[in-house]
Amino acid sequence: MTRARLATAQATTPELLLRKATLARTSGARAKYAQRGLEQPGALDATTRTMLLRQLYLSHMEARRFDEALSVAEQMIACEVMPDVARQDAARACLGLGDPDQALQHLRIASRVSPAARRAFHLWTLGSVLYLNDRPRDAVGALERALRWGTTDKPLYAAQAALARLASGEAIANLAALREQLADAACGQGYGQFVLGELAFAEGDHDTARRYLAGFLRRTEEGRVALQVALAGETARATALLQQIRGKLRARARNGG
Repeated sequence: MTRARLATAQATTPELLLRKATLARTSGARAKYAQRGLEQPGALDATTRTMLLRQLYLSHMEARRFDEALSVAEQMIACEVMPDVARQDAARACLGLGDPDQALQHLRIASRVSPAARRAFHLWTLGSVLYLNDRPRDAVGALERALRWGTTDKPLYAAQAALARLASGEAIANLAALREQLADAACGQGYGQFVLGELAFAEGDHDTARRYLAGFLRRTEEGRVALQVALAGETARATALLQQIRGKLRARARNGG
């Protein structure tokens, strides 16, 4: 092989194309490099194939091509490399397609096949989707299991489990304590702002709830499309709560409160 051909071959290895896909700034470039990596001659090892497929999956999610994203996620599942991550990705594509039942099926499997270190995350995601799809009693079971498996995110799981119990009709006496614990924890940032907003709303602290929920929406809208899709249920819930808060504040202003 000549030096020129050798250099060309080295420049188009699956591993190098994977790196280019990972660093790509646009979904189009990400898809181009991932597809080229998958089409390289010779057998791909399962790990490299899975990682290239995931970059292709992300490009489809970023472009809101959820059918294609789900198809790629199913190919990732077939590779049997990090099957829980592949199932989580498939669930996100299903949520993008408006199919929460199929998403829940993938999340249940993810929680069963995941290593112990990721089990709490999958159970929490399962519980969150159940809660946001009006199945709070089922959500309680998943979130309390996440609480048992969790470590640093326990305040988040405990708060959401309490909100699910509240939505199931139970009386919850320790919302204020749960809110304080979550606000003081690292997991009270990011997604935790949404949960803190719900807790504040449940306690009737509408000004604080509005601040938390508006901040959560702002950060979500600024995030990647895959994150926006994954948090579509939370976004809808936060928006609905903010509408209720605005109505309550207007009524209070009219009444001179």
